[in-house]
Amino acid sequence: MTTTARPARTSRPATSTERTGRRAGKNHPWTAAEKRRLRIGIAFISPWIFGVLVFIAYPLIYSFVISLTRYSGMQAATFVGFANYVAAFLDPLVHTAVGNTLFYAVIAVPVGIVVAIVIALAMNQDVKEISWYRTALYIPSLIPTFALAFIFVVLVNPQTGIVNQVMKLVGIPATNLLGDPTTAKLVIVALAQMGAGNAALVFLAGMRGIPKTLYEAARVDGAGPVRQFFALTLPLISPAILFNLITGISNGLQVFTEAYVISSGTGGLGSPDNGTLFYMLYLYKNAFSYAQLGFASAMAVLLFLAGMILSGLVYWLSKRFVNYDVSGE
Repeated sequence: MTTTARPARTSRPATSTERTGRRAGKNHPWTAAEKRRLRIGIAFISPWIFGVLVFIAYPLIYSFVISLTRYSGMQAATFVGFANYVAAFLDPLVHTAVGNTLFYAVIAVPVGIVVAIVIALAMNQDVKEISWYRTALYIPSLIPTFALAFIFVVLVNPQTGIVNQVMKLVGIPATNLLGDPTTAKLVIVALAQMGAGNAALVFLAGMRGIPKTLYEAARVDGAGPVRQFFALTLPLISPAILFNLITGISNGLQVFTEAYVISSGTGGLGSPDNGTLFYMLYLYKNAFSYAQLGFASAMAVLLFLAGMILSGLVYWLSKRFVNYDVSGE
């Protein structure tokens, strides 16, 4: 009687998928090597975990707790429930601040994205001195916002400012741009574009990642520069547009420094006629001028929720226009 020898089994290490599958079926203990890798990974990200817990999670929780109290910062807090939130919804100055902030964000964010794309296109030119041009275009973003605001106050001065001097040359009478609620907000919108260099670098990275073969194929098909921009460049940098749009909304809702500096020199915070009373500026006044930390914390919580909702809405709508496939195949 003959027997057929079975082929010897070759042992091989289990893949991560197989190990995960085994653990899903039964409680399989972690191996010593896996525990060691986990400890090393946690050690590497521990600074980030510490930063999130201390500088994000704790302030958020503490702000919500304080928002449920009447607290001046000097005396003991008194629990009032959601009275601060009700007061925020009924306060007419909160309505004014929300309107001013939305006015600013609706104009400044789209304009900022357009300006940043134009700067990125200039940075992406294939010329010998491009490094110098990139530096010159980015330098305004390095100037502190506080200093830029003071510079703009001088530039739009109705008597000696360069802006009004140019307006006189073309026949437009001198105007106190900071004396009108609408034009004061538009000055702050223009000031915000000085920081477009940061967003431009993100767009530049996206443009540099587009395969040149796509542009070569477009030129062969007869597409000119304008057609290439709208058919290739713009769709393929849509992830960068999404990133800058979300960060722009966040920054737009928190506009503060520009309004603080400009309105301080035009009759007080929020002047003229509360035209520059942005949400963060009114929050600041309640916290540090009126000593209403509970009310200010309620405003901060509402701002956080509004920012999360708007960012989530933008991210949900992004599925319609964001293209993550950048390939030359």
